[in-house]
Amino acid sequence: MKRFVPFMRKDPTVAVLRLSGVIGASGRGALNDRTLAPVIDRAFKRGKPSAVALIINSPGGSPVQSSLIASRIRRLADEKSVPVHAFVEDVAASGGYWIAAAADHIWADAASITGSIGVISAGFGFPQFLDRHGIERRVYTAGSSKSQLDPFRAENPDDVARLQSLLEDMHQLFIAHVKSRRAGKLAADDDIFTGAFWLSHKAQELGLIDGIAHITPKMKELFGDKVTFRHYCPKRGIFPRIGMTLAQDAMAEIDTRAAFARFGL
Repeated sequence: MKRFVPFMRKDPTVAVLRLSGVIGASGRGALNDRTLAPVIDRAFKRGKPSAVALIINSPGGSPVQSSLIASRIRRLADEKSVPVHAFVEDVAASGGYWIAAAADHIWADAASITGSIGVISAGFGFPQFLDRHGIERRVYTAGSSKSQLDPFRAENPDDVARLQSLLEDMHQLFIAHVKSRRAGKLAADDDIFTGAFWLSHKAQELGLIDGIAHITPKMKELFGDKVTFRHYCPKRGIFPRIGMTLAQDAMAEIDTRAAFARFGL
């Protein structure tokens, strides 16, 4: 009842936003700016939270969606003058760490994995398969680079060099973001930006996280024992809830498990 009585002091409230899963523009359960935008907006704009806490459990994914989500969090934090704390569960790696770095402080469990500040592009090639089965690939283009990286043709060194250049440029964007957000905290260690990842004690030594802590005791330490939590998460549509996308769910789960498996999870 206290919050409905005018002029009566309210207990501090922390808005809790759970970000769990692979980051991608589409896909069942994927984290992306389109689905998270209204949830993030509510977390910052509903009432006046003392802080916003991000609970992150993500092996990464799309660098663009990671950047969009992180930028939205940072923009609202500055606009509303609300501090942001990130709490890592199993993993905040690659794009997951990109989002975590948007917070003012990053905390993790002792067994959490953080880092993987790098960029990856992976795929398959099938030219020998076509040859073996007598299949002829026919591709017609206007533009010499239009069919680059075609998985049904042998690799072209020029295509590979062009892709590597794009990956390097994206890597520099990632590095710049981390250096900006963790300014004055990062150790002078070249391994930080190699794509390597670490458990929390080493991550803290490197300056990737601020310490080992869990959300409830840390928020009570900062805002007092009477702090309350208001939880936010994306809403699921009616069809997924009643099991009408089982095949899509199964494929998405396979992709998600493969992404987490890169970190031994």
